Amino acid sequence: MEAYKVFGAHPEEYNGEKGVRFTVYAPHARSVQVVGDFNLWDGKLDYMERYTDGGIFTKFIPNVQEYQVYKYRIETSSGALIDKADPYAFFSEMRPGTGSKYFDLAGYEWTDKKWMKNRDKNFHKPLSIYEANLGSWKLKKEFTDTEDGEFYSYEELIDQIIPYAVDHGFTHLELMPLNEFPFDGSWGYQATGYFSATSRYGHPKQLMAFIDAAHEAGLGIIMDMVLAHFVKDGHGLHMFDGGCVYEYDDINRRYSEWDSVYFDCGKEEVRSFLMSAVDFWADIYHVDGFRFDAVSNMLYWKGNKFIGQNDGAIEFLKRLNSNMAEKFPAVMMIAEDSTDFPYVTKSVADGGVGFDYKWDMGWMNDTLRYFKEDPVYRQYDHNLLTFSMMYFYTENFILPFSHDEVVHSKGTILDKMWGDNDQKFAQVKSLYTYMFTHPGKKLNFMGNELAEYKEWDERKALGWDILKFPQHDSFNKFFRDLNKLYTTHDAFYDDYNPDSFKWLVVDDHSQSVFAYARMNPDGGCLVFVGNFIGNQHEEYTVPVPFAGSYKEVLNTDASEYTGSNYINSRAIRSKKGKVLNEENYITVKLAPFASCVFEYHGDETLNGLRKAKAEAEAKAKKEAEEKAKKEAEAKAKAETKAKKATEKKTTVKKEVQAKTKSDTVKKSTKGAPAKKTATKKAADKAVKKASKTTKKSTN
Repeated sequence: MEAYKVFGAHPEEYNGEKGVRFTVYAPHARSVQVVGDFNLWDGKLDYMERYTDGGIFTKFIPNVQEYQVYKYRIETSSGALIDKADPYAFFSEMRPGTGSKYFDLAGYEWTDKKWMKNRDKNFHKPLSIYEANLGSWKLKKEFTDTEDGEFYSYEELIDQIIPYAVDHGFTHLELMPLNEFPFDGSWGYQATGYFSATSRYGHPKQLMAFIDAAHEAGLGIIMDMVLAHFVKDGHGLHMFDGGCVYEYDDINRRYSEWDSVYFDCGKEEVRSFLMSAVDFWADIYHVDGFRFDAVSNMLYWKGNKFIGQNDGAIEFLKRLNSNMAEKFPAVMMIAEDSTDFPYVTKSVADGGVGFDYKWDMGWMNDTLRYFKEDPVYRQYDHNLLTFSMMYFYTENFILPFSHDEVVHSKGTILDKMWGDNDQKFAQVKSLYTYMFTHPGKKLNFMGNELAEYKEWDERKALGWDILKFPQHDSFNKFFRDLNKLYTTHDAFYDDYNPDSFKWLVVDDHSQSVFAYARMNPDGGCLVFVGNFIGNQHEEYTVPVPFAGSYKEVLNTDASEYTGSNYINSRAIRSKKGKVLNEENYITVKLAPFASCVFEYHGDETLNGLRKAKAEAEAKAKKEAEEKAKKEAEAKAKAETKAKKATEKKTTVKKEVQAKTKSDTVKKSTKGAPAKKTATKKAADKAVKKASKTTKKSTN
């Protein structure tokens, strides 16, 4: 996890001299030299010493100055000489330069102690992520076909993107890869320097200052990283010492569909390299989370489940996530995974891969497909918006509209909507209202909040000038209001508790209307109602979970968002009556393609109703038990009384029979028959009397 503390270039005092110790892993090399500005790129006097026989080379060189450029000159097993950048370099030349730069990371004084102490993984907090490419968010100078553009520095961006993200209600800023990469068009996803902050925007301590300022403003920093593959460029990791150090020995598994090289995550040295890179950014730069690209290509060979699981890479991911959870328990680990591989966000101890979150690519694809469709046909694809809740609680999902959806001729989010310009704007507002009220954390790529028609281009800044147009300016305000509505209502962000979501209208296919409640079980309830076709409803009946008042807190058709203002201006009191599965309902107005959110005001809560129901059931059960007990006691008493009466009857009968027999024996005179008859009559009379007494007692 901390290989960066050994490998690379570190300041050191050796034999009384101050200098730098260089250490590199090159197991196939015959020899290695350090070449750079400090020896005029002649390494004959700076051959590195082999440290044992494990492929590690090290060299102390005095008087190396900060920012001096260096490389490793490696003699391969075949005798060829190749120059390579330091895999563990902390800084690098600005492209098109390919050399590593010596940089001492020590000395920056952080001021984010309180932030670091209080941060967590946000499972029960709002998480709204603003994904950004620092280079093209704004540009000092645009790129042209003949001239390079000019970027803002990390420090200059402190006063620009950080307050902007905070003002728009975002909780975290996700930065596309900041580790060094040679080609702007790869956006950082094909890297060379896994420990080197890209020189495009300044030096490492300027990046530290940027992250420190973000924390001071209450904004978390998430960094994109790629652990699946790396760039093929000759100065990078590919065939580093003439052999396969970081990649697969098997050429059939070595190269990806992006013309890059897969890491062999089954090798312990590669596992250490990648785990140390993640540890490095969390430790040295105070990064709050990592979003890992192309995880599907690590779970399965080439991302294809039919080829099979990549057990070596899966084991690596489990180890990485376990180690990070132990060492940095508040740092989020996020997987961009488009497969149905099970338990990606379940802990390793419980049989999962150990990520904290996973992008819900299925939700994203289904939702955009629905809104691209002609409204006439949406009634037949109703399930595209309901299916997500069938599987939602299997993982900890983030709902993403990322950079991948707005490049390569895919169109922007606004441009994907069906219809003319006004219809597109109406629907994109409904789309985002649906997104922000649906369970799951949120992620949006920069520019989504502007409702741009122009696709993202890393060589061009966002189209800030479009805010002069009312529809774009009002959409930007709408997006900000929606984000703040989400972050200020706890009913919206207890996402992974099934009690926080309840369908209210789920089967109105013909009218394409949906409604659901988001709840804090102990208090707080908001109801979303979405009308996703062009019909207008003067009175649409919506079942609601509680009796009380429902106040509209957001309507996409409001005039302040350039709508027709067909809104519910007054609070609506629920009425008693069974509608679908609820005991109460409200009647609302719905504009074409509009969505609205109502906040509940009343005394009922989900847990309160459950408690009352449980208490009523317990009371009824107790009363039933007491009644049954009394009935049983009465029955037992009656049975006892009847038994005693029967015993008494039997006793009297026996006594009479005994007396009759005795009288018969004693009196044997001539008149005996007559007397016997009289005696028998008396006995029968006595028995009959006893029988009546018994019957009466029994009754």
